[in-house]
Amino acid sequence: MECGSSSCERFKLYDQLELHEFQDRFVVRSVEFPNRGFSINRGDGDIEPLNCDTCFGSATKVSTIYGVAGTIRLVAGVYMLVITSRKEVGNFLGFPVFQVTSMKFVPCDQALKRSTSQEKKDEAYFLTLLKIVETTPGLYYSYQTDITLNLQRRCKFAEGWAAKPLWKQADPRFVWNKNLMVELIEFKLDEFIIPVLQGSFQAVQLKLKESPVQLTLISRRCTRRLGTRLWRRGANLEGDTANFIETEQLVEHEGFKASLLQIRGSIPLLWEQIVDLSYKPHLQIVNHEKSSEVVERHFFDLAQRYGETIAVDLTEKHGEEGQLSAAFAAEMQKLPNARYVPFDFHHVCGSSKFENLQLLYDKISEDFENQGYLLIDPEGNILQEQRGIIRSNCIDCLDRTNVTQSFLAQKSLTKQLQRIGALESDECFTKFNEDYTKFRTLWAEQGDEISLEYAGTHALKGDLVRYGKLTFSGVIKDGMSAITRYYLNNFHDGVRQDAIDLICGLYSINKHGPSPFQLNGFESLSYLPVASALVVGGLTITSLTLQQGMNAGRNAQQFMSSVLWAGVTAGVMAVVKANGRQFCSRPRLCSLR
Repeated sequence: MECGSSSCERFKLYDQLELHEFQDRFVVRSVEFPNRGFSINRGDGDIEPLNCDTCFGSATKVSTIYGVAGTIRLVAGVYMLVITSRKEVGNFLGFPVFQVTSMKFVPCDQALKRSTSQEKKDEAYFLTLLKIVETTPGLYYSYQTDITLNLQRRCKFAEGWAAKPLWKQADPRFVWNKNLMVELIEFKLDEFIIPVLQGSFQAVQLKLKESPVQLTLISRRCTRRLGTRLWRRGANLEGDTANFIETEQLVEHEGFKASLLQIRGSIPLLWEQIVDLSYKPHLQIVNHEKSSEVVERHFFDLAQRYGETIAVDLTEKHGEEGQLSAAFAAEMQKLPNARYVPFDFHHVCGSSKFENLQLLYDKISEDFENQGYLLIDPEGNILQEQRGIIRSNCIDCLDRTNVTQSFLAQKSLTKQLQRIGALESDECFTKFNEDYTKFRTLWAEQGDEISLEYAGTHALKGDLVRYGKLTFSGVIKDGMSAITRYYLNNFHDGVRQDAIDLICGLYSINKHGPSPFQLNGFESLSYLPVASALVVGGLTITSLTLQQGMNAGRNAQQFMSSVLWAGVTAGVMAVVKANGRQFCSRPRLCSLR
């Protein structure tokens, strides 16, 4: 069987574009082929492909853009998302890969002038969500090849597959802008439709005894249950899980290609962890008659795509995590073709015993090595395929999961390098200090990027991946990240979840329906300022009255005043704590499930 044949014609997107602004429309056209492009009406957002006779006169402004990610229709206007800057970050199978460094929505909203006051208010709220979308981290694409498909799946497609438009080649699970591409697809603007991947793309060259090896790490974030850390937990009824990510480690050396796939994803049960101002919100398993079906659907899908699955559960085995882990283990006992391996990472590895992951490896090494990896020789012949996959999870599927996946990747990398002749059979990759440092940095930076997308901060325990141990600076960094996560989870992520749901098409805008932003009760309060002002104000007044009492010789009136304000402050804190969920930023567009 052959893979990667380059004899067929390959589809390529236009990579040099201009955005022309006119009073009544925007025009996007190729620099290389000026007659190829399309216009979008600034009044109603209607798209019209250009033809040889199209003429609009002189544009009021012309700017360079690097791609069109798609369009979205809101209450009164249509908005086109364009890539305004990019940087090349490496190559995938020889084709350049770019990271989006800035993008913006171009408004076609002249119809807004004729809208009602409520429609204008709703549009303004939706526009705040689009501003959040513009800052989405970890977006990647290529003009010449699809990067959403792993190498093993690419090898299974028939001759001529690469000549299809990139959006037809792509794995829809990992196309971040899938919902935005709909109208561009409708008008057959194939050369302008860029499948954008969210995740991570890292590449480095290893020396290894002066024998260069290209190492690429690409993580693909699934869009089926996309969201933020505490507003997207567990699975939906279809079996799609939060923070599901496919990670591919690709090795290229003297024409050989080796690929190892691993996946991560939230525990595939129905469970939630609603923010309520506490540092670690209560974790609740949702009792549902279809819970077993959800787990079964999830692992059936994995088996169809990847083969036999080993589920490595890294959660704690006590407390609320333990209850969730026990429920997961009970469901896994019902599945005949998946193996469940519990491993309490915190108990076994603590905060610094990275080497104790060898205990986990000893449990799964036989199955892991039997699953193998994809290997292709310089002629394109498939020497072996990966027959199964490791699915790792903790609670967030970030910190503990990334440490574990990097450990398994390093084990496989040594065997791959030995097989293709880059190392002798008795040599270990970890003994090459400079290259091993590059490998660990690659995985640490990937972990940081995935964590930014889900939790809003860099990954915790990053030093375990980078250095194999925790450092003092790493502890300080983890502490700051934990504080930042707390703030974002409680006071920002609800709005961010709305932005994600809007861009993924999970929320359908209904011009004639009720506004999703007309709130009642506590939820209409301004989250953090109100909660903090009440508590800080009470503490300040209590402190001032105490100080005045001391200066006045502790008279009874001042003392009673201090006691009164201390009581009021305690009461306010109790009310805020009891109604913690009401003071937190909550999604307004879609339900948790």
